[in-house]
Amino acid sequence: MLKGVHLSLLIGPGVPVPAPKAVIEAVQSVQVTSGRDKSGFQITLAVSKKSLLLDTLLPAGFFDPITTRVIIVVTLGGFPHVLMDGVVTQQELSPSNEPGQSTLTITGEDLSVLMDVVELKVPFPQMSDTMQAYAMLAPYAAFGVVPIVIPSFILDIRVITEGYDSQTGTHLERLKYLADANGFVFYVEPGPLPGQSIAYMGPNIRVPVPQPALSVNMDAHTNVESLSFSLDGLAKETMVVTVLDPITKKIPIPLPIPNISIFQPPLGARPTPPAKIKFTNDKAGVGVQRALKTVVGRLLKGSANAITASGSLDVLRYGHVLRSKALVGVRGAGIAYDGLYYVDSVTHNLKRGEFKQSFQLSRDGLISITPKVPV
Repeated sequence: MLKGVHLSLLIGPGVPVPAPKAVIEAVQSVQVTSGRDKSGFQITLAVSKKSLLLDTLLPAGFFDPITTRVIIVVTLGGFPHVLMDGVVTQQELSPSNEPGQSTLTITGEDLSVLMDVVELKVPFPQMSDTMQAYAMLAPYAAFGVVPIVIPSFILDIRVITEGYDSQTGTHLERLKYLADANGFVFYVEPGPLPGQSIAYMGPNIRVPVPQPALSVNMDAHTNVESLSFSLDGLAKETMVVTVLDPITKKIPIPLPIPNISIFQPPLGARPTPPAKIKFTNDKAGVGVQRALKTVVGRLLKGSANAITASGSLDVLRYGHVLRSKALVGVRGAGIAYDGLYYVDSVTHNLKRGEFKQSFQLSRDGLISITPKVPV
């Protein structure tokens, strides 16, 4: 690609192998988006009338959806970064009358898409949420997926005489349901090595070590191309759960839940107060154990951060590959918006001689709680 940055592309049915020379030479651009719970990619290839891609590889099923696995690795400064490990979900051919303008676009998602293609009806008698998650993730070890499931903070196992939990949809639907019920998140993260991925279900804990700071309006020290901030006063809300008293089961008891997150404390000294109050009555008919589970889940999940930031950068000038689901520092934006932020999503845009990223950040509260951010 360019000095100090190298792109490696592995592709193939089942087990991906280094892409053929014809595919590498045809690559026009690669885009990888890493979000909160799902990641995707798009590869644009240049094709011609007599291209090997059209005459041989495409008819032979080299880019077939679902069966074709793709691994995208970027090496920066000798250190490899696995940006994507997923499967092709769609292909699009765009012939053109102009010479050299015909393209073949390959679109795909991370390995979690394999968990969302088959609907099953599976009972889980006398099994906790953690045991259910491990049972559903076990078959995906064949794809190099290593499960990491954090046990629920409130153990809730239904007695067999009162019924049992069951799955009526896809594995992904059930896993996300279990994660939401416990205030957890579920996602599949590629790496750390090519061919490996981590399926994580647990609290939304960001990597505590901040990434090098994003600098704006700092002359020669500026390392971002653009950066803007927004404060939404209606983003936060207070939820009130109504449960019935455990004795008569007739008296409704409102339980306001604080608008905080145990594992994602505010990163600003002036937290934004919640402007909305939301009542939920869907837990009124359940036992105290499940209602308590909902309250703890809310404390784990927290609410939307009121402050968001978006921008773009050139990786060579930044000197690092910005990763999502982690912390990053910001400096040069002023006393109100400087400080640490959560990286919600990152889009990697790679072309020959170019590697840029666009990103979305968030936090709650103005004025940094740290005197200095890592540079």
